[in-house]
Amino acid sequence: MRTMLWWVCLGLRILAWSGAWGQTCVTSADMEAPVRAGIEAAGQKYFALAAKGDVAGLKASAIPSVAADFSGIQAAALDNQNSFSKAQAVVRSTFELIAEGNAPLERGEFLCGVFGKTGQTATSAEFVLNGLPPGQYGIVILDVTSTAAPEDGPWAVAFVLQLVSGEWKLGGFNVKALRSGGHNSTWFADRGRAFAAKGETHNAWYYLLEARNLATVAPFMSTRETDRLYEEAQKVASADAPDGVPKELAGTGKAYKIKNAFAYGVAGEFHLVVKYESADVSDSVKAFAENQAVARALLAKWPELKDGFAAIEARATEASGRDFGTVVELRDLK
Repeated sequence: MRTMLWWVCLGLRILAWSGAWGQTCVTSADMEAPVRAGIEAAGQKYFALAAKGDVAGLKASAIPSVAADFSGIQAAALDNQNSFSKAQAVVRSTFELIAEGNAPLERGEFLCGVFGKTGQTATSAEFVLNGLPPGQYGIVILDVTSTAAPEDGPWAVAFVLQLVSGEWKLGGFNVKALRSGGHNSTWFADRGRAFAAKGETHNAWYYLLEARNLATVAPFMSTRETDRLYEEAQKVASADAPDGVPKELAGTGKAYKIKNAFAYGVAGEFHLVVKYESADVSDSVKAFAENQAVARALLAKWPELKDGFAAIEARATEASGRDFGTVVELRDLK
């Protein structure tokens, strides 16, 4: 799909068109004041409902297609209700998106703010919302901090809204923790760079990916920071690290197909979660032994992992998604 960019110099606004129909994004600085106020008020309203665990109120305020399948938003609201009930939400950023045409966008790509020669700038953002029907939308990002327990959180909460009959209705709700194991994106990025400087490319890769993950406030949004962290990670990417394609790991008398691996912070420690293919995990004794074997094989292949992680969490995973996990402390592996 061909994209053409137009600069509007006075407003420093980028308008993005894909195909024959317009995809327009307006940042908070260029937005009409009543529109911005309406989007932000709706975001605060829906956050307050989530903080009260008022799932019925959220569903009643949702667009029909979302209300018809509300289980995801319901789970997100209830899972976070206890924390949000003791938290304060402040608007970080607001965007207005306009999708033109007479059919849903196959790929809704909205470029917001000023883009430079090398891509995004400090105040820009890109949203990819596929299948978006024509209409006027708002996105508001809230920074949420706990007022009772500072060690709990912080979070970024993103609401996707659609203007329906003059009211900003709920179209999407995303909650993102901004710390892992007590540390934020900057901490992981700094350590990833330090690992890279020592030549520990696997540790660097997983730490930089976690830095990018923590900087990404919603899966449909990217910024200059997330783009830069992605580029940094790619520079240290190893051919033997799984990146969307299963990679073979040789064990003792058996080879395993590693599906995915990622860093995860828990109780101040950092684990490398490793998911590998398994035909059947119903035999827990066998699955436990294979998890141990995978952890040993991976540490033998990448001994540097002891510098970056306290444990490997090996998870035997069936094609159905059912899995069996074992936490293997690296200090116990010789």
